[in-house]
Amino acid sequence: MTMNIDRRQLMALGTFGLGALSVPASASLMGAKGFTHGVASGEPSQGSVLLWTRYVGNGDTKLTAELSPNSDFSGAKITGEVEALTDRDHIAKITVHGLDPNHWYFYRFIAPDGSKSVVGRTRTLPEGPTAQFNIGVVGCSNLPFGYFNAYAHAAQNASLDLIVHTGDYLYEYPAGTYPSKDQAVAARVLDPVSEIVQLADYRLRYAAYRKDPDLQRIHQALPMIAMWDDHEFANDAYKDGAENHDASEGDWEARKLVAERVYREWMPVSDKDYSSPRWSEYQIGDLATLFLTESRISARSKQLDLGAALKGQEDIQAVLESFRDNVWQDPAREMIGGEQEAWLGSAMRRSKASGTKWQVWSQQCVMGELKLPQEAINWVAEDAPAFAKQRLKVGALAAKMGLPINFDSWDGYPLERERALKEAQAADADLIVLSGDSHNGWAFNLETADGQAGVEFGGHSVTSPGLESYLSGARPDVVAKALRETNSQLQWTDTANRGYMTVALTPEKATSTWHFLDTIRAKSTALRGSASQTVLRGTNRFQA
Repeated sequence: MTMNIDRRQLMALGTFGLGALSVPASASLMGAKGFTHGVASGEPSQGSVLLWTRYVGNGDTKLTAELSPNSDFSGAKITGEVEALTDRDHIAKITVHGLDPNHWYFYRFIAPDGSKSVVGRTRTLPEGPTAQFNIGVVGCSNLPFGYFNAYAHAAQNASLDLIVHTGDYLYEYPAGTYPSKDQAVAARVLDPVSEIVQLADYRLRYAAYRKDPDLQRIHQALPMIAMWDDHEFANDAYKDGAENHDASEGDWEARKLVAERVYREWMPVSDKDYSSPRWSEYQIGDLATLFLTESRISARSKQLDLGAALKGQEDIQAVLESFRDNVWQDPAREMIGGEQEAWLGSAMRRSKASGTKWQVWSQQCVMGELKLPQEAINWVAEDAPAFAKQRLKVGALAAKMGLPINFDSWDGYPLERERALKEAQAADADLIVLSGDSHNGWAFNLETADGQAGVEFGGHSVTSPGLESYLSGARPDVVAKALRETNSQLQWTDTANRGYMTVALTPEKATSTWHFLDTIRAKSTALRGSASQTVLRGTNRFQA
């Protein structure tokens, strides 16, 4: 097939070129037969793409997948057969090969009775010289906190070629915990209402999230490259446990396996063997190599707890110094692990040696160094919970000793961060790090002891609250200014808005734009504003 679809053709097809892609109301009904949760695509290459759907029949059901360059499926098309398996929660996935590079395609699934899924749109990655490629970056979508307006806006963004999901696609908590009953939007209902622990729980929670029409829409409109963070398992997950897991909830290894199984069922990702490497890379012509790493369950050491280290101690100064110089700086502490670290360094060198312009590392947590300003102890509201006030006091004390705010981010693993960034320097990489998890927007110049190593575009959340929920006693602009003045690597931050990020890559520059949705308390795609930061290739730092 040689037909390509340019953006003018897409616009002519309807709303941002996807007039045929509306989500029928019946697709959101739990327990319904037939196609139940829309379609999705992911993991594109130059000649292939993975297609996903869910079909509930009477037992295993063989479906036909159709893919065509034309929205009406006329002309040349590729078909294949795939089964929706009851053992896989009625999920059907097929990777279609033999496609042309840099092409948009339409796809659908057909059941034995002739019924059809909604039509999805996807694309392959470019090959060779590439003038521009635009990536949407999303993450941290907690359903009860509000509407997925960021997904809706991104799905309407005609400039985007691909979506990257940095994790926290869903949250494991029971109803009324995070958010509380008072914080939650009443219409945003969880299933099950309990915390998700068992196989059926995780499946029901994904199904509840995928009932959302805007989440269906973004999957329907664009291919996605995704990796989990912690909440797809449990809060603050690490290799051997999680903050939100205890013995009453069973064996952690069993819960990990269940959570990963269901993630691989419900997401447009490959069904890898659990012993296989979870990391991967994607080549975007000669413009960029996108590296996708896993930083939660493969190798991560347990997060440090400074509050626990200080509890009951009298000589706080001595405890902090020992914690900083010994515990925090322990070279054995890992975030992604030695095997993945070695792979990433080698992959960056190969990418650079091939003449690829940008090395883009998509991972889960903020990488830039972030310490709490001393004045932050005055930012908390008078009616804030005691734990929030105490956390700020500990954070301000730690900052005086050179210690960070958040030990769950890369700040908790400083020596491995230094090694990874030095690998980028050794590769002479033009490094862009994409991150999520924090719920706020960040632009960091990343540095090692040897100098500049790259930049970080940190994406804010779809709905999950950020620093503003704890620092309600200070204006966001005051918070942002103090954070920048305290942290030399930090060039820009937003701690007040929900939304998503777009990254526009060209051979000479990369620009991240943070899009701020006007509200998440009601359905709306209105924006209240945006902000952009640009890095020129060869500088590894943001433009002044």
